[in-house]
Amino acid sequence: MKTKLHRQVILLGLVSLFTDIASEMLYPVTPIFLTTVLGSSMAMVGIIEGIAEFIAAILKGYFGNLSDKVGRRSIFVTIGYSLSAISKPLPGIFQNIPTVFITRVTDRIGKGIRTAPRDALLGSYSDGNSGAVFGFHRAMDTLGAAIGPVAALMLLKIYPENYQLIFLVAFIPSVIAVSFTLMIKDKANTTEKRKKYDYLEFLKSSPKSYKRILFLLAAFSLVNSSDVFLIIKSRDISESSTLAIFGYIFYNIVYAATSYPMGHLSDKIGKKKVFTFGLILFSLVYFGFALVPDIYLLWLLFALYGIYAASTEGISKAWISDLISDENRGTAIGLATLIMGVCVMLGSFVTGILWDKFGSQIPFIISASVSLLLAFIVWIKK
Repeated sequence: MKTKLHRQVILLGLVSLFTDIASEMLYPVTPIFLTTVLGSSMAMVGIIEGIAEFIAAILKGYFGNLSDKVGRRSIFVTIGYSLSAISKPLPGIFQNIPTVFITRVTDRIGKGIRTAPRDALLGSYSDGNSGAVFGFHRAMDTLGAAIGPVAALMLLKIYPENYQLIFLVAFIPSVIAVSFTLMIKDKANTTEKRKKYDYLEFLKSSPKSYKRILFLLAAFSLVNSSDVFLIIKSRDISESSTLAIFGYIFYNIVYAATSYPMGHLSDKIGKKKVFTFGLILFSLVYFGFALVPDIYLLWLLFALYGIYAASTEGISKAWISDLISDENRGTAIGLATLIMGVCVMLGSFVTGILWDKFGSQIPFIISASVSLLLAFIVWIKK
């Protein structure tokens, strides 16, 4: 098992670092910009987010499969990150709701194009250390997610309510990210003799272990709703939007710090054990948010949530990467991300309905209970 990371893995990590700095600068700003500056309704915010994420989920599946068929990954990485970069500054130049909609959709199209090919490329550069490879990438990605909101808050502190400036500044790290993609290369000797599958053919011929992981990820994604609900819940507990945002930043810092160690650990003791541990942590966090509304406990819960994410998100892709050969890896990861994206969207919709009808406690308890049940099933299953 190799411990040293390939140069291409490090380059892909840098691409994600700078992209997420840009994206997360805009994540907390965009809904505020829409509602306070452009006068948008919350329903419109929801429609924009829903359409954008659905498009991303569909495209992740399609382009993962396409990258297998053409035998190239790097071209999709460059195109995907470039599209996202181009979209970033537009609302700072053209200040209207249709522009924000186009920007958000274009950004998600870029994400849909690049995600599965990029993850398949990461898998091709692993050699018995897939957990460390994906853990490092998640660490860099999440570090950007921690830096981005801090940068946005600092700009708003210096230039109050100048949201347009943030859209323009976010273009800078995006361009840096795209420049790194120009150095990304496909691994030699991985483009020959590729059997071209569509998704149904691949699913029929794929190993049972992959199908079990697919079912597990789908079931878990249905109860793993958007992080926005955790932010709202923490705001309700703390009665402070600022504390809620800082809790989210703290979660990302812990996530970034623990992703590589958890990935490395999964290479030693197995992906299944680390993933199961992550499910248990998720359950504890959601039970905590549901049953113990204590402002001081929030920091512990966000820390545990960061370790949970480090134990599952990159690990699941490394797990799939270990099971599927390179020639079908884009299809395998693309199908998994497609199903997970649709299930998270459905789960978030149901969570919102349950929250409105019964309060926040019920959906949190349901998510915690199902996660704990899945952890038990995974643990006893050979």
